[in-house]
Amino acid sequence: MTRKTTYLIGELIILFVLMPFLLALDIHPIFKIIPILLAIIYCIYISIKQKLITLKSLYFITIKEHSKRILTLFLITIIFSSLIMYFLNNENLFIVLKKNWVMWITVSLFYSIFSVYPQEFLYRTFFFNRYHPILKNVSVLIIVNALIFSFAHIAFHNMLVSVLTLVGGFLFAFTYHKSKSLLLTSIEHALYGSWLFTLGMGEMLAFPVPS
Repeated sequence: MTRKTTYLIGELIILFVLMPFLLALDIHPIFKIIPILLAIIYCIYISIKQKLITLKSLYFITIKEHSKRILTLFLITIIFSSLIMYFLNNENLFIVLKKNWVMWITVSLFYSIFSVYPQEFLYRTFFFNRYHPILKNVSVLIIVNALIFSFAHIAFHNMLVSVLTLVGGFLFAFTYHKSKSLLLTSIEHALYGSWLFTLGMGEMLAFPVPS
């Protein structure tokens, strides 16, 4: 094992295992915020220094080749999740739309821009470009990425969240691998997250819930 490989493995563990684990600990927020901010700054610095990103990669998008698959899977998700919510938790079905549609629009937009896009930058653009040298097999890269993405939500302490984010991790990783588009993957991620919020499952994902 070369020194570079060892460094990358250690870096991956620190950034994508220890940092999420830190968020799950019951400690003062300052001891979480500072390390996370430093980790994000480090990722941005490495991305620029190692030329893992370009200005074009931040907005490049390829819709035509992937839209059918993305929209078909999303439509299936809408149908099945609506049925499940209707029969198991009908009182919260579309609760945000019913009680506060302004909140629904505001939170969905804020979430898509300030949460989803940065997540996809770190977990797809940075992760794929940075760790491809040590995870050369595409299937292994996608599997590890999906597991890491699911683990990032450990702070929610919710098994359903872990399962949903694992499935989402596979979907988003596959889309990024096929399209190489940060923007397209972010749109797909935003669709699923915003839909769960719309459906009435936002509370378990820390979305605000109207009183």
